[in-house]
Amino acid sequence: MTRLSVAVRALVTALAAVLAVASASATARATPEPKAPGTFVALRTVDPTILQEIRYFTAHNFVGEPVDGYRQPLCILTRPAAEALHKAQTKLLRKGYTLKVYDCYRPQRAVDHFVRWAKDLDDQRMRAEFYPQVDKTRLFTDGYIAEKSGHSRGSTMDLTIVRLPAWPTRPYRPGEPLVSCHAPRAERFPDNSVDMGTGFDCFDTLAHTDDPRIVGEQRANRQLLKGTLESLGFVNLAEEWWHYTYKPEPYPDTYFDFPVSLKSLTPAH
Repeated sequence: MTRLSVAVRALVTALAAVLAVASASATARATPEPKAPGTFVALRTVDPTILQEIRYFTAHNFVGEPVDGYRQPLCILTRPAAEALHKAQTKLLRKGYTLKVYDCYRPQRAVDHFVRWAKDLDDQRMRAEFYPQVDKTRLFTDGYIAEKSGHSRGSTMDLTIVRLPAWPTRPYRPGEPLVSCHAPRAERFPDNSVDMGTGFDCFDTLAHTDDPRIVGEQRANRQLLKGTLESLGFVNLAEEWWHYTYKPEPYPDTYFDFPVSLKSLTPAH
């Protein structure tokens, strides 16, 4: 084989490799995002009066940055869960309150983001607010972070109640001084929620719904939320006053990964 033939063959081989990589990249780009089953809805189409403050779309969360998979600040739920939440809202409106959701359906890619963050022990930027008394090495052991979340099944939400009229919560400014989530309400990051004894996503035993140290108005507020939701089929996670799951779940064993976006939903007919 001549030197020219060898050179040509090498050039053809290199060109083929480049084309293969380009083709693979184009295929990856063309791969469509997963879509939600038709039983998932945007909460606002079922009840537009429920406030939405989707924390993982923002940097104001324990990770300290917007979380993977949150394309829009949007609450998505299975329709049965959304309709039951609408019934809870109707009850609370009569008493001068409104519901506010912090998180609803959560894609698996967001849970994976949490897991990567938890394993990065050098990233402590939000500790002063969200886990001031918990060593980050214990987040898995103590159950604060897990590789699967009920939120990914579509019928779990994190929420609170707000007294009407509802004043907006000021935006979080990345880099601003942080205050412990279990400090007195006047010292914590401002939230238009009624006083629940801790802020949302507080990694602390004070966040346990029935912690005996929570008394008076704070306890009454937690019980108002719990009593209203449990009467309609919601079940509280005892370790988090804000965490509720509607039962029976349409997808008790399925963990979805479609993005939090209107584009993920099947258009209504």
